[in-house]
Amino acid sequence: MKVVLDIDICQYRRVSKSVLAPTPLQSMACCSPLLHTPLSVDQAERVAPLLKALAEPVRLRLLSLVASHAGGEACVCDLADAFDLTQPTISHHLKVLHEIGLLDRSKRGVWVYYKVRTDALADLGALIGDRPQSDSPNHV
Repeated sequence: MKVVLDIDICQYRRVSKSVLAPTPLQSMACCSPLLHTPLSVDQAERVAPLLKALAEPVRLRLLSLVASHAGGEACVCDLADAFDLTQPTISHHLKVLHEIGLLDRSKRGVWVYYKVRTDALADLGALIGDRPQSDSPNHV
């Protein structure tokens, strides 16, 4: 049996089989250099629960409000009026901030006073501190 091939070899281009040597590229650093020391494992493990507690906007605002008072201390009676929440809800959020170590609490008569723990804020500051501030409009 005779096989006839109907291939028109004129429609195909011939390609050289010689291998071209690749042109050397200038070596460039693939990553930008570190300007600051990143968090250590221990620091990250200390800061992560703090950030988790502050991920709730009410708690973040409460911490900011307490820190904004003179001496970084505020009475729970002064804090409840700043929110459209019930007093038990505010107390719950303050309790979470106290248990995680961001606020200290002391009872004076019938009122409870909360004070910002500066050592806990220092751990948070290590996360964002000593960094140049950005001039970009998206900077928070």
